[in-house]
Order: sequence, then structure tokens, then C-alpha cells
Amino acid sequence: MTACKLTATVKAGGCAAKLSPKILHRVLSTMPKQANQNVLVGFDTADDAGIYRLSKDTALVQTVDFFTPIVDDPFTFGGIAAANAVSDVYAMGGKPLTALSILAWPAAEDAKILEKILAGGLAKLKEAGCAIIGGHSINDPEIKFGYAITGVVHPGKYKPNAGAKTGDVLVLTKKIGTGVITTALKRGMAKKKHVDGAIASMLTLNRAAAEAMADLDVHGLTDVTGFGLLGHAREMAMASKVTLEIESSKVQFLDGAVEYAKGGALSGGLHNNRDFVSSCVAGSSALDDLLYDPQTSGGLLASLPPADAKRLLKKYPSAFVIGRVTARSKKPLVIL
Repeated sequence: MTACKLTATVKAGGCAAKLSPKILHRVLSTMPKQANQNVLVGFDTADDAGIYRLSKDTALVQTVDFFTPIVDDPFTFGGIAAANAVSDVYAMGGKPLTALSILAWPAAEDAKILEKILAGGLAKLKEAGCAIIGGHSINDPEIKFGYAITGVVHPGKYKPNAGAKTGDVLVLTKKIGTGVITTALKRGMAKKKHVDGAIASMLTLNRAAAEAMADLDVHGLTDVTGFGLLGHAREMAMASKVTLEIESSKVQFLDGAVEYAKGGALSGGLHNNRDFVSSCVAGSSALDDLLYDPQTSGGLLASLPPADAKRLLKKYPSAFVIGRVTARSKKPLVIL
């Protein structure tokens, strides 16, 4: 197999390659709302996946996610792409069932590398109990890979981002910092131990975290990915018509993340997130860059009553409290 540094073949890696949220918001806001009684969750609330009711007991959860290489090892890249794609189903309280692969691949590249990417994705989806049943590929000079995932959920039990309530506690299930660490990797600045820590986080399915929440009164739920912690918190606040107060001192970061952020390992996606979200934010922190940092296969952000938050922390000890929900003030987000 020909040696290939995957991250050197692309301009931006992972979810940092997402289109600017400002562009998406401007375009999607012009789209008419769908008049379909079976669409329980559509694109109008910027949720993680769509929900379509099939019957009184069953609804489909559908999502799609793909991106450019975020690490150099092909097998690992495939696994991260799979974990990231299936996360959207967990973020809706659903169970993933099937996957369709999406691939852009330069025809002249070594096919052995592609085999390892596909094998990594297959292994991770097998861990999730999700079957790959097909896919589509195109010849493209820049590598891109991911999946369209279909899952199921009870029509009355899905967890949207629009339900956060005043008095709720905000809990996050993974540390922040994959964007700055992988940007540092791309620039040759990153230490192996920090990259390994970020990879371990990105390869961790949100399945166990979602299962820990299954019997709790979760009012609002989203996963933190390409738009960063503040970007996805903004979507929850706007959809729920509340304000989210985030205590920056309580947000936990991956080892090396603060170091690389201070060293300037800031992706274009981070700047895009700040450009779009900052007008919705009151207050600031010395760690602002990391709060806007685009995450790949990030954790779940849950809004739930204090008693249920305590139960979640006992059931899933790696989770941590980052703030609270208050009545809507001048800004949907407040950094303390």
C-alpha cells in the first residue's frame, strides 16, 4: 500500500470542513415549511436528524454526514466517520438500523487505502448494531467519506433540540477540543499522546451515553459537532426559545486542546462558527476559541431537570455539568 498522509490531501479535515453556518442559515430560512403531518422533525429547527412517523408506534430517524479525512490512518478515519454519522440518531433518542455509504475518491489513489477506510467504517457500525446495505461513490480529487443513517424511534419518545426548559441543567458527555488538536496535527504541531486522546474520543460511540439517558426526563438533546459547542447550543436555545448559560470554567477539554488553541491551531470552521454565532452571545471567556471549535464525533449536550442530571452523572460518570437553562433574555447564549 502506498504511503499517504490523508490529512495532507485536504484543505480542512472532519467537521471543520462544513459549509459556514451563516450560508446555511441564510439559504434554509428561504425554504417554505413542509405541510406534512407525518414529518415530526424537519429542517426548520436545525435538529440533528429528521423524524418521519410511519405508524402510531414507529417513526423513522434519518440523517446523513460525511467529511474529509481528519486523521492519517485510513482505518481510523473510516471508524470516526461512522461514529460521527450514527451519532445523530442517538441524539434524537433513536436506534440506528441501516447505513448507506457516501464516498468521493480520487481514482488514481491506492485502492488499498480505500479498503482500510471502508473496513474501519464497517467495524464501527457493526459495534453500533447498524447494517451497511449499500452506498454511492464518485471520482473526486479530494477524499470525502461518510454515511446516510436510518434508525427508528417511538413517535412520542424522540428527543429534539427544541425542548429545553427554564430550570434545566446542561450536561455534556464528551470533552471539547478535537478541532484544534486535528488542526495541530495537520500543521505538524501535535504531540502523539494528544492526537491519540482525540482519536479515542472521536471513536467512542454516543450509544452508551444515549442509553444512560433513555429513562430520564431529557427535555432537549443534541450532539456537538461541526458548529462547535456554542453553535449547537445556539440551535437548542433558538428552537426552545430560552437562554443557555454556559460556565466556561466547567467545560472540560481534551489534553492538549488549550495549548494548541493558544498556539493558533484554529481552523477555518472555527472562524466561521464565531462569525455566525458571536452576535447571539453575551459575555466572553479566555477559552472562547475552544467554545467555537468544530467538533468531530463530539458528545451529547442534554438539557434536563436537576434531579435527572444527577442521575445521569452517576450512570455515565464521564459526563459533566456545563451550565443551566434560563428564561429568554436579550441573548440566547450567555458565557459566564
